[in-house]
Amino acid sequence: MRKNVILLAVCNLIFQGIYSQVVLSADGPGNTYELINAVLANPNRDVVEVPDCNHDAFGRHIDEVFDTALNKNVFQFYIHVTPDNDRCLKDDRQRNEIKTYGDSPENLKANIGETVAYKWKFKLSDTFKPSSSFTHIHQIKAVGGPYASVPMISFTLRKGSPDKFELRYTATTDQNTLKTADLELFKGHWVSVTEVIKFGEEGSYSVEIKKIANNEVLFNYTNSPLDTWQDGAEFARPKWGIYRSLNNPQDLQDEIVKYADFSIEEITDVLSVETLKEKAETILLFPNPSSDEVEFKNANSDNYDLIEVYDYSGRKISIDKKLHNDKLDVSGFSKGLYFIVFKQDTVIAKVLKCYVK
Repeated sequence: MRKNVILLAVCNLIFQGIYSQVVLSADGPGNTYELINAVLANPNRDVVEVPDCNHDAFGRHIDEVFDTALNKNVFQFYIHVTPDNDRCLKDDRQRNEIKTYGDSPENLKANIGETVAYKWKFKLSDTFKPSSSFTHIHQIKAVGGPYASVPMISFTLRKGSPDKFELRYTATTDQNTLKTADLELFKGHWVSVTEVIKFGEEGSYSVEIKKIANNEVLFNYTNSPLDTWQDGAEFARPKWGIYRSLNNPQDLQDEIVKYADFSIEEITDVLSVETLKEKAETILLFPNPSSDEVEFKNANSDNYDLIEVYDYSGRKISIDKKLHNDKLDVSGFSKGLYFIVFKQDTVIAKVLKCYVK
């Protein structure tokens, strides 16, 4: 019997295939804009929006440096309270962002009905100061239609008591806050983000942010069904960087936000967690939670011929030599909640919820 095991990290969706993936990673100092454009745009298209033209004495506002914590090259996004502006225009806001465009490769643009996983890492300084109006560090925006001016999803940092990290959303123009966290949780260390969106009027959204040093989950949110398509849109696209209000410049300071390993993946064949929960019965795991090995109790191998698996973003995990006589070695997996999926003739027969501690 063929038994390949895949562990499915909990999010609102479970994925059974990756259609395509594009990764943008820093490769060392020099030619940073050229690297970004080579990955996110077609030739001769500039997807870098920086305030260089009004602050050319500083040089490029995105560069690459070696980061000792990650042991790799990363991107640095600079923003200065003055004289940086918004795309060379005098305005009440300023931005330094990268994004995709209409003539970017097709698999970098989200269309209605598609499911896309966005992954990246970022680091705020331990003294970061957000605006009381808005400081966006990530957005999902529509291109085309009456609602294109307002991001459907944004990670917004906001001054307060305490300062907040906000997950904000709208399907029209009335943006609201879905969940908040104390911004102090994110300051001074690298975090990884996995954001999964099924785009549609009855779509879904999930996000998980982890502290890379110890894999601690700092923030998570799931919602399904959720309207994740702004009417009239031609496509949706991601944006990363620093986009902030200048309404109260006295509250701000010059900032550097570091980013690494931007990834965009189109995913196919989505199964809902609700479907999996309905099948999570009969077979038991012991011990559960576990940090070493779990055993399948009451497992009848006549009822399944495959045990499959996917990580949080839907990527298959190689687990050679980890399954023996209905026992699964979980010692190499990150802490968290997983689904173990039993299949028979490609149809899901059972699903187990496994907690790794």
